[in-house]
Amino acid sequence: MNELRDPGIFQAVLQSLGIGVCLVGKDMKLLFWNSGAERITGYMSQEVLGHFCQDNILSHCNSEACDACAALCPFTRPLQDASQRKGRVQLRHKEGHQIPVRVQATPIRSERGVIGVAVSFDEQKLPMDRDQRQHNLAAYGCMDHVTGLPNHSFTNFHLNENLASFAQYHLPFGVVFVEIDQLDGFRLKYGRAAADAISRIVAQTVRHALRPSDFLGRWEDNQLLALMLHCDRRGVHIAGERVSKVASCAGLRWWGDELLVTTSVGDASAEVGDTADSLLARARRALQHNSSSPSRVGQQDTSTGICMAPKPD
Repeated sequence: MNELRDPGIFQAVLQSLGIGVCLVGKDMKLLFWNSGAERITGYMSQEVLGHFCQDNILSHCNSEACDACAALCPFTRPLQDASQRKGRVQLRHKEGHQIPVRVQATPIRSERGVIGVAVSFDEQKLPMDRDQRQHNLAAYGCMDHVTGLPNHSFTNFHLNENLASFAQYHLPFGVVFVEIDQLDGFRLKYGRAAADAISRIVAQTVRHALRPSDFLGRWEDNQLLALMLHCDRRGVHIAGERVSKVASCAGLRWWGDELLVTTSVGDASAEVGDTADSLLARARRALQHNSSSPSRVGQQDTSTGICMAPKPD
């Protein structure tokens, strides 16, 4: 039994856990990073140990897409107030896309007070049936192979299906265009592979930000189209703003350069008598207006609607 008290045993157990576990010292530097953290984030321990939580390598934002380190960072806040923290943040994967994780941080105390923070985090994975639908799309040639999303033709089919349901049953829904800003510029400067990587990162980030019942497909080279099901007008607009904020947290390291991604969004809700062309035309007008506005993201809207992005616990 004395062997179980060996500190090396406890470290080996922490190292083998499937969830991410890390230790943050009082100076806010990472002191421990287990194999679960490596799997979830893509970063090996030697890449993060000794780095500060606020370093770009561990950049994260909360469920409202605000910089969590500038707000109430669950990784380091317990150092300041000695309280346990729980919540959800969007953690940037090494490949650049944002992944939703559930975080729990507990202060480590000694006779000198709080000396560090123990943090566990686990990825909030997409439902299995949603992943299965993606595999089925690939098998029938309905998937865009750059983004891993349904392609234009299948997205258009799905849009018309929902319009038919709206015409018959008046179930509210709306569309959100997500446009990747300056994608052509990235392609000219860094090449097609970089532009494809950015498209893939934005697609994965937005996909994680939507509810399981929503639909996301590729519409044009630099555009995604989200169908927000069972949403009223206000809910579609709120969801569109949040999608834009979360997508703009994504980024890509490309041959030593940090490529920061920004997006523009335009949303519209289905109305009686709508066709696909009329609905998309309103969403495009909103997209053009937001693209020309210098403050298209604006302040966080705390009012409620039927359709909401994932909420913090």
